[in-house]
Amino acid sequence: MVWAFSGHRPHRLPWGFREEDPRCRALKARLAEALAQILAAGPAVLLCGMARGCDTYFAEAALALLAADCRSELWAVLPCAGQADGWPAADQRRYRALCRASSRVLLLQEAYSEGCMLRRNRWMLDHADRLLTVYDGGGGGTGWMVREAARRGLPTVALWR
Repeated sequence: MVWAFSGHRPHRLPWGFREEDPRCRALKARLAEALAQILAAGPAVLLCGMARGCDTYFAEAALALLAADCRSELWAVLPCAGQADGWPAADQRRYRALCRASSRVLLLQEAYSEGCMLRRNRWMLDHADRLLTVYDGGGGGTGWMVREAARRGLPTVALWR
């Protein structure tokens, strides 16, 4: 089973960048629970676009669980080589560590161009059997993925609405 993931970036989250906030901790626990259920159902490939915010939470939770599950994999699906170039240094280090720990890193194009994030999202949906989201019902890339998954008939699990 192949699961794509999409979730909001920090500016869309009520706690912003404050990961010590109890709401963020609760969301991380829900992500870990959902991933544990996914992995308990059988081998899985987990596709993550590696953006800041919920993608990072998802990748960290997945890697923690995959340490005990050699049947499943986390694939980092990167829209372009410089995805993290403008991020703060600590976020860049976190991103690089997650990419290194991923089972596979797929680079979809070398340089940033308009629309590359959407192309990454489309690639993940093209290769997924299911979509897991942290979604508040609004727009953005996650909103597009939820609408597109519905249009395609792709089953979606939304953890936060």
